[in-house]
Amino acid sequence: MMADSRSYLATQAKQVLVRRVRAVFNDQAKGEKPVQRSDDALYDRESAIWRVHGDVTSMMVGGVAALLLQMLHPAVLAGVWDHSNFRTDMLGRLRRTARFIALTTFGAREGAQAAIDKVIDVHRHVHGTLPDGTAYRADDPHLLAWVHVAEATSFLDAWQRYGNRRLSPAGEDTYFAEFARIAEALGADPVPRSRAEADRLIVAVRPELTVTDRTREVARIVLGQKPERLGAMPVQAVAFQAAVDLLPDWARAMHGFTGSGLAEPLVSAGTLGLARTLRWAFRG
Repeated sequence: MMADSRSYLATQAKQVLVRRVRAVFNDQAKGEKPVQRSDDALYDRESAIWRVHGDVTSMMVGGVAALLLQMLHPAVLAGVWDHSNFRTDMLGRLRRTARFIALTTFGAREGAQAAIDKVIDVHRHVHGTLPDGTAYRADDPHLLAWVHVAEATSFLDAWQRYGNRRLSPAGEDTYFAEFARIAEALGADPVPRSRAEADRLIVAVRPELTVTDRTREVARIVLGQKPERLGAMPVQAVAFQAAVDLLPDWARAMHGFTGSGLAEPLVSAGTLGLARTLRWAFRG
């Protein structure tokens, strides 16, 4: 009887966690449901990209870090600032990014291509002028390459820190090569196909990066958003600090962020604990 009770409570706890996580990543008011993993996906089930993109915690931490990194480029920032409602719907923006990653990684090919085509169409209409008078376009291959490399390195670094099966150096290169397929389809150029190429691209783009009042405002909104449930605030605070810690030292310094310092072991342990709990909840 005791064993049955424990099993029942564990099952109930799993269901609650899964429902809450799915509610975060899927806009239920719009009828969105989790993307189903397909045998007709662009990648097979044993691919490196399935492993990395399939972990909720590392994708959440990596996604926040990627956004903070991307916004350091003034043209990328301008596209978001001028053509989106991120100030009032940051969760919606994060959801759309997460859904695109899920569709193109796990979804059937037809749905993946439809998601890619939709983003390409949106990018065609996103253009404008920076405060200094420089013109920008969201479909600029160079800007798309920066957005991609910021995502790829952040997702991978989060997996390597919080995932349950680290990739070898060769596995990292495989991940970049696999993810390149999506970036190339979107029109990015150049697209890194290895860790070394990704590192070189970041070094090449760094002189273009800067911090303005707009950058600080976006960072404030990203890190200051409140979860729907007050009980989730400590968990979110740990995950967001983990995202800040994940940033390269130079990017963290540009934003004016401080790392966890002496609290880093606690942040790391808390994020690892969250990752293990969510893998347990989604298992089976």
